[in-house]
Amino acid sequence: MYIAMYVLPVMNYRKREVESSLRLLSKHFPVLAVLGARQVGKSTLVEHLFGNEYETVVFDPVEDVEQARAEPDLFLDNHPGKLFLDEVQYAPELLAAIKRKVDRCREPGRFILSGSQNLAVIKNISESLAGRVAIVELHGLSFKESIGAPSGFLRNWVEGVDPGRGQMPERGESPPWYPRIFRGGMPGTLSLPEELLPHFFSSYLKTYVERDIRTVADIGNLQLFSRYFHLLSALSSTEINASQVGRDLNIDRRTALAWKSVLESTYQWTEIPAFSRNPIKRISGKSKGVFSDTGMLCYLQRITDPNRIAGHPLQGRIIETWVLTEIFKICSAWNTAPGFYHYRSAGGAEVDLILELNGRLYPIEVKSKSHPSKKDARGIQSFREAFPDENIANGLLVCAASTPYRISENVLALPWHHLS
Repeated sequence: MYIAMYVLPVMNYRKREVESSLRLLSKHFPVLAVLGARQVGKSTLVEHLFGNEYETVVFDPVEDVEQARAEPDLFLDNHPGKLFLDEVQYAPELLAAIKRKVDRCREPGRFILSGSQNLAVIKNISESLAGRVAIVELHGLSFKESIGAPSGFLRNWVEGVDPGRGQMPERGESPPWYPRIFRGGMPGTLSLPEELLPHFFSSYLKTYVERDIRTVADIGNLQLFSRYFHLLSALSSTEINASQVGRDLNIDRRTALAWKSVLESTYQWTEIPAFSRNPIKRISGKSKGVFSDTGMLCYLQRITDPNRIAGHPLQGRIIETWVLTEIFKICSAWNTAPGFYHYRSAGGAEVDLILELNGRLYPIEVKSKSHPSKKDARGIQSFREAFPDENIANGLLVCAASTPYRISENVLALPWHHLS
């Protein structure tokens, strides 16, 4: 049955940082769109915030539920109250009908839409509902959200609160890092016994490839696309050479790039462009790709136990992926999200992530070490030297240290669990 009133799963819910933004937006926009990957908690979030205030219709890629695709205006006439349209990418014909409804009556919070396919939803929503819709992209749970702890360090850092002047995070023992990375951020994994995680990710992958990909992209060989998905997970946090990826799978470069765009549009992959504004040195212009969930990444790489991450050949990439996606999650709740870049000089010096906000740059490096030294921050120093005229803040080196400490005058070693 596709129509239901929400029932709140109280015991399983984790408070999300975007809650206050969603409540505020629903009071000012007639349409609210909550978009994100499958299983990141979009429907659960709407349930928690709005409860029985909205009638719910869940759409299906095969069945035309209540003829919403064939008769969109009639469908909306049959649901005159506040309406939550879940997986709306399966009924894109509704968007024009929603526009007509909203133009007749701009009641705030009239419709809530959700979707897991950027490719199918964003373009249609942007074109059909411009000026009428507020779009919020939801990620998986951040570490602080998953344990119900308050966040704030990263926001304070970019707002100019200097940790070197009495604002250092509290000292404390470092909690285990690898179990968090191994489990990932999808809410459905948090309460599962560890031995059941492979079953969760196997089912997710099967549904994603055979249902979502078949719907949004004209890909004839889904088995080959699945191999591509596996391969790209191993390349997370690296600059992608599409020609090399194509040769490895016996596909052309254009196909490799097109399939990467499909992964981006379905929230499985994020591209980070290279920072190259007025460079003094020749900077690599290649973007870096980041896989969206480390739990799925570990599953695809056949890692069977959290402790196996430590000795894995991809350890550095996996840890960097976790930190970068954690930062994406934190920043997604801000009113104005920063720009994200990476830096790599011709000589090989790197900064894993650079945030840009209010004309200032915030360099962040990631290391798996528990006792990093000044030598580990050479990439941040190289970045400063390459861009002497830029406004560059003190840097962060996110690591496995048990307590924060300065490793140089302008770089703070920050334990990963203080990041939020």
